[in-house]
Amino acid sequence: MPFHLSLAGREAAGLKRSLPLIDKVAGRLLWSAGRAYLNFAGNDYLGLSQAPELREAADRAAREFGAGAVASPLVVGHQAVHRELEAELCDWLGLEAVLLFSSGFSANQAVIKALLGKEHLLWQDRLNHASLQEAGLLSPARMLRFAHNDMAALEARLKPEAGLIVSEGVFSMDGDLGDWPGLARLAGQSGNWLMIDDAHGLGVLGREGRGTLDELGVAPEQVQIFMGTFGKALGVSGAFVGGSRALVDYLLNFGRGYVYSTHLPPPQAAAVLAAVRLARRADDRRAQLNQLVRQFRAGVQALPFELLPSATAIQPLVIGDEARTLALAARLKERGIWVGAIRPPTVPVGGARLRITLSAAHTQEDIGALLKALAEAAEGEHP
Repeated sequence: MPFHLSLAGREAAGLKRSLPLIDKVAGRLLWSAGRAYLNFAGNDYLGLSQAPELREAADRAAREFGAGAVASPLVVGHQAVHRELEAELCDWLGLEAVLLFSSGFSANQAVIKALLGKEHLLWQDRLNHASLQEAGLLSPARMLRFAHNDMAALEARLKPEAGLIVSEGVFSMDGDLGDWPGLARLAGQSGNWLMIDDAHGLGVLGREGRGTLDELGVAPEQVQIFMGTFGKALGVSGAFVGGSRALVDYLLNFGRGYVYSTHLPPPQAAAVLAAVRLARRADDRRAQLNQLVRQFRAGVQALPFELLPSATAIQPLVIGDEARTLALAARLKERGIWVGAIRPPTVPVGGARLRITLSAAHTQEDIGALLKALAEAAEGEHP
């Protein structure tokens, strides 16, 4: 098969990807080739990945349960620590039941492929994550995409009781919030189901970090399917799908990504449980993160970059040109700053950007160093 032709074309367009050579990531810092960098590229929004409570919980679970779950959940993989995590998630988010998954990607695929048939319609925000878009393409349902956060466009395409509306809580590349009051209103009026992917809102927004719905005053019962991940603000890995007991029982029987996958390792489940308990009382970390976001946005106004209107930890600077985006990221790296250079197809053509992500682990001095490096990188474009 002519793999080399596709790779050559992507390289010629400046879009070929390669793995970064990372030695270690530890909160606000990462190391590559023996050098330390300020890390503004990860999703550890609350800085929990380095919390001693998570490490200790994982160590205890490894001693009690072992390193792996050894089987799929329906065989012998579902253990006491998994049940405890599920109960904590239900209590936190006001859900009747949840299922645990190895990743948000697999969770989204399992839900859409299990629930929708050829008689259904699937409405998706055009900027939804690749896992949702791909699941829609693989599903027998007809997928209709609507312009980003455009409720009028969605309403014009809706049909009563015909399927599922899916959107994100916080959009991972733009950092803005979905219009959840509008989505809930349209879903309720049309009798269609509604699903939120709150990977980037969970833990950061709302009371006790309950996420985007709580932040925007949308009741949990207005959204039939809640997907959240453990690899962003909770600092670990994995995901869950929650909703009614009937939904979870259905996915337990028909969600192939759940039924046929080895369960979360017990140390991972224990670390997530510790992270949830920390996140519920992490108002100080959320306040620190919000203060850093305000500091960054105020400081970047004087720089020649297009800053998208985001009040979350995701602060994208749209550059447009792919080569220029890579060059700016390289100049920041020279100054000890590591940021993500995001290019198509992850973002639309012409939307290449520096995806700068902030964490409660950062300090005001870190933000100052980032702003200084951005100013110097901008000056370097026009020597």
